[in-house]
Amino acid sequence: MASSLKNLSVFESPVPSAENMSFGIVVAEWNSNITGKLLEGAVSLLKSKGCKEKDIIVKQVPGTFELTLGSQLLCEHTDVDAVIALGCVIQGETRHFDFICHGVSQGLNHVALEYNTPVIFGVLTTDNLQQAEDRAGGKHGNKGEEAAATAIKMVTLKEELSQNE
Repeated sequence: MASSLKNLSVFESPVPSAENMSFGIVVAEWNSNITGKLLEGAVSLLKSKGCKEKDIIVKQVPGTFELTLGSQLLCEHTDVDAVIALGCVIQGETRHFDFICHGVSQGLNHVALEYNTPVIFGVLTTDNLQQAEDRAGGKHGNKGEEAAATAIKMVTLKEELSQNE
């Protein structure tokens, strides 16, 4: 469903507790007026679900393209249960948008599979600044909150399935 038809901060199923979970958040500095709001939303949601501040590691990278390596480094050098990648790419006049979005989506997926760790795609890919603002705490909610909720749900799924082994 398109986010213009849904509030990103309203969840169809309950978000489990994040108590005793740890999260890495890698956030792009580019479009910081948007990514800062995504970060605020993600951290707020994690804390509201019981995650302690000491269990949230936040690292910045220059831009959205660097989210992939930033996520990989968090998987390699920390003991987080999941990584949340937050960025914002706004369509411009060139094909740069397509290359960045494709590379990041494929790269984050690769990191998740390689490290068997949930790596959540919290990247806004919008046509214009207004659409980004609408999805970073505006009329369509906050993609950062949605990404944090997804991370909690995926860690819960992984824990449930590992208990069945």
